[in-house]
Amino acid sequence: MIATQSRKKIVIEPLTRVEGHGKVTIWLDENNQVQQARLHVVEFRGFERFIQGRLYHEVPVLVQRLCGICPVSHHLAAAKAMDVIVGADQLTPTAEKMRRLMHYGQLFQSHALHFFHLVSPDLLFGFDADPAVRNVIGVAAKHPELALQGVMMRKFGQEIIHATAGKRIHGTGAIPGGVNKNLSIAERDALLENVEQMVEWAQEALKLARDYSVANFERLASFGSFPSNHLSLVRANGAMDLYHGKLRAITADGERIFDQVDCVHYLDYIAEEVRPWSYMKFPFIKSLGPREGWYRVGPLARLNTCDFIDTPQAEAARKEFMAITQDRPNNITMAYHWARMVELLHAIEKIQTLLHDRDLQGTELVVKGERRDEGIGVVEAPRGTLFHHYRVDRNDQVTMANLIVSTTHNNEPINRAVEKVARDHLSGTKITEGLLNHVEVAIRAYDPCLSCATHALGQMALRIELVGPDGRILDARAR
Repeated sequence: MIATQSRKKIVIEPLTRVEGHGKVTIWLDENNQVQQARLHVVEFRGFERFIQGRLYHEVPVLVQRLCGICPVSHHLAAAKAMDVIVGADQLTPTAEKMRRLMHYGQLFQSHALHFFHLVSPDLLFGFDADPAVRNVIGVAAKHPELALQGVMMRKFGQEIIHATAGKRIHGTGAIPGGVNKNLSIAERDALLENVEQMVEWAQEALKLARDYSVANFERLASFGSFPSNHLSLVRANGAMDLYHGKLRAITADGERIFDQVDCVHYLDYIAEEVRPWSYMKFPFIKSLGPREGWYRVGPLARLNTCDFIDTPQAEAARKEFMAITQDRPNNITMAYHWARMVELLHAIEKIQTLLHDRDLQGTELVVKGERRDEGIGVVEAPRGTLFHHYRVDRNDQVTMANLIVSTTHNNEPINRAVEKVARDHLSGTKITEGLLNHVEVAIRAYDPCLSCATHALGQMALRIELVGPDGRILDARAR
């Protein structure tokens, strides 16, 4: 804790059990009342700049280096954008289904990793538990079957990615206009050996998240929660679709802000605000403005915005999830975990169905059409809606790239959750590690990927200080 005259500053650094590097600063007044709490992203990655000049067909592989946890999402969003560039308006059934299988494998492994390895210590041991126990090693010691389950579920998702993308991490399966391989019979049969077990474990994980949420509903309902808008892709019939669809945004009460917006028009509906204290931007819905137009994305938003899920077990689970708020949008931050496990079950149901689809053994893999100079690709990544937007010149080189990633969409909601939890739990109390972990619990609900979110385009906040040997600041410049 740092004291400065009448104010004190608490810094949580580094944030634990999240992907990427970040910190939280909390300012207290002389009465230990929280005055301000903010999430700061402390790393900067300029992907939107340094892929300029690269050949367009390299981009689906290059952009995966943004992240080692969700590379498939960037791979597919970029590939979808490059489909537009090469004029591939309709992929072959084999290419479409191989990409979907890859995508569901990614979602399955990512959701399992987050729930079992990053979140379960808080749920199983409590927010205030001894940090020496409140970690994945503690879970393995006290609940070995759960720890093994999490490892094996993630392994299965990685095997799906390996079979469809060629590698478990940073694969090359999706190319402009299609894919570069199909699924062999041997690959299919190896995956089918374990799929029933994965369905069973997904059901158990969903039950764990559901039972915890219901048992602690009153406490969780106000924990870092607030009314918000929600955004996701949906099909024309309103079904959840994690790979393809059009944009729908709703208010906290379920009113439609816009619906069935083609993603090529996303800049007509969404803008981004820059604030001087973060390398992450703050997106908002243009018609509502930056103060009222911020929104949430990801599993919670997707369950709120869709009308139904097209797999039977997940749809039954969605109905139960929505019933707890009388079929109104659920604005409870900690409900992300329950929603995430509904999607986990949906993903394995989709995987099971696709593995029996003979189109995956097809040999027509690539199509092309009229060459274009601009392409936009959008998918629902595990953490939420992901936009990739590129322009390409006549030499096939990228001249412009704009990425709006899931965690960037959630930037304002995460900051609001941080401040609400800090005000509710830290004001006027003796600060303990367990209380500070409450702030991190709220952040982890969103499963943020801070590495993905710090690639900003344009002018960002920058401060340079010249410090003398005695520690005094001799000069400073800010932009």
